[in-house]
Amino acid sequence: MTNKTDTKATPFGTLLGIAPGGVPSYSSDYDSADERQYPNRAAYRSYYDGIYMGYKWQCVEFARRWLYINKGYIFNDVSMAYEIFNLRTVREVATNQLLPFQAFKNGAQRHPEPGSLLIWEEGGEFKHTGHVAIVTEVTDNYVRIVEQNMDFALWPQGCDYSREIRAKVGSENDYWLECSFSDATILGWMIQTPDTTFSEIIDPDPVELFNLKPATAHTSSYVYKPWLNIANADEAAYVEMMKGHWLSSVQDDHLNYYMMSQTAQEALESATDELHGMFMHATDYVLQHDHLLDLFGLPASIIPRIRQSWDNRLNQLITSRFDFAMSERGIKVYEYNCDSASCYMETGKVQGKWAKHLGIKHGDDAGEQLFNELVKAWRESEVDGLVHVLQDNDAEEDYHALFMLSAIEAAGHQGQRVVGLASLSWNAEGDIVDEHGNKVRWVWKTWAWETALDQLRIEQDASKEIHDKIRAPGSIPSLSDVLLRKEIMVFEPLWTLIPSNKAILPVLWSLFPNHPLLLNTSFELSDDLLASGYVVKPIVGRCGYNIQLIDKNHQVLANKDGAFADRAQIYQQLFALPKVGPYFVQVCTFTAAGNYAGSGVRVDKSMIIGKDSDCMALRIDDDLSFLDG
Repeated sequence: MTNKTDTKATPFGTLLGIAPGGVPSYSSDYDSADERQYPNRAAYRSYYDGIYMGYKWQCVEFARRWLYINKGYIFNDVSMAYEIFNLRTVREVATNQLLPFQAFKNGAQRHPEPGSLLIWEEGGEFKHTGHVAIVTEVTDNYVRIVEQNMDFALWPQGCDYSREIRAKVGSENDYWLECSFSDATILGWMIQTPDTTFSEIIDPDPVELFNLKPATAHTSSYVYKPWLNIANADEAAYVEMMKGHWLSSVQDDHLNYYMMSQTAQEALESATDELHGMFMHATDYVLQHDHLLDLFGLPASIIPRIRQSWDNRLNQLITSRFDFAMSERGIKVYEYNCDSASCYMETGKVQGKWAKHLGIKHGDDAGEQLFNELVKAWRESEVDGLVHVLQDNDAEEDYHALFMLSAIEAAGHQGQRVVGLASLSWNAEGDIVDEHGNKVRWVWKTWAWETALDQLRIEQDASKEIHDKIRAPGSIPSLSDVLLRKEIMVFEPLWTLIPSNKAILPVLWSLFPNHPLLLNTSFELSDDLLASGYVVKPIVGRCGYNIQLIDKNHQVLANKDGAFADRAQIYQQLFALPKVGPYFVQVCTFTAAGNYAGSGVRVDKSMIIGKDSDCMALRIDDDLSFLDG
């Protein structure tokens, strides 16, 4: 590796060098960023010609910007740099056409070329992320590269490259690059070419691996004995709600569960992480474009608070849920429940205990790690005081609240459950306090943010700025008093109103057209949607209410009435849930701190999953066993 003439770190945004094609590379020393110049998260997002390039000034941002300026194409957004090695297309921006993109392992007989992407594996120097650079010159003895976020030093004086990496050509014309750090590994290089000779071929997985399979446990008299520990408050609340020790409310299903393949699980994990990043990008995009934000039906008075929440609390998400249709036709996401998701206790605790009680050894619990990941998310949160767990007086919310309370306490925080609002009051100093006089400062809630907004719409002119109210000492605060008070930090944060609103779905489709995980979605009913069949959804709704499924012959396949008929609607491409046995089955993946944390399923004889749809156990099988079974 070439020694630098100046190895001194430079402040964030310092010009380090100019790459071929006139592309500047900047220092990414985030610790030195000037808060006046970068006052919020949006200031760190990099656009060129109005096209999102990435996060300033990371390696992926530079690679996309260099390719766009010099080649006219970009690769899809990725969570981590090493994931680029699995891409097989790039998008030509001018035509929106996909071009073939091939991967060549370090040591391949096709050598890197100027314009190739050089990819490092995750780990060591590039822990968690990997790294990407652009190759600008190739010889038998070295390559020269340009990059960002490797270090923060100026490039060698007079050079249009950041580093040289030693190379050696083997006896079979195999080309090897030195892994320039002892604890880092170069995966190889990427070339935009249709020629697959010497490239890494990714054989498509058998489509059968993406089907779910029904399974049934062996029966015995032991099956009907109690198996949940009612000495644990959350389990006792669950048993009370279910009227017994059951996972499913249907007696005929007490022994039934579903299997998915290891490949499907890995695909869901990758999809969850990728989609979270895409939804976050779309959220930022909406907050930068008022004409789009107007389509979300939010009170004007709440918009400054949402922007402030996004700027200050982007990384303070505890948990969320994606809803998928998965079958041999592929994996498609329906929506992102980023605000007040449900079913995490069923996935993270009950299905595992159910399988253990029945002695099921086949496969692994798909939600086994969810609770531990939630605990980790709470440990890494910025909470520094008592967390009040707020819930409505509802049997399902009882066990969800108690399950989350146990995660909060396992993370080392103090927690206090609050059912309804009657035990909260205003004190003489203008603070909201609980029945023990503790100030409410940190809140996790089961209520949806929209419930507080509905109160806001009723109580005051929703077009005016919100002012924190102080009511008479001893009086009971409203939900909007609690959740919208600046001094109270709420999980999930206020900004989750944006990705949870189904108006995000057309925006997402416009930003990532034809993405394999997305469904064509629009604010208007287009000819394409009429031809494919479509789903009508209110932009704000819960429990499957006011959803209508209409096929390409204009026949209504399913319809569910509800309380959201007055909301604006979006139209999403029809991609029906697979029917596995007697039920339509939806796969749910859960996140903790924005990363995949576990999976479960919900089932219904209707094509629309709703509040009363059952959860059933989901287990992961190795591919060979899954295909042979």
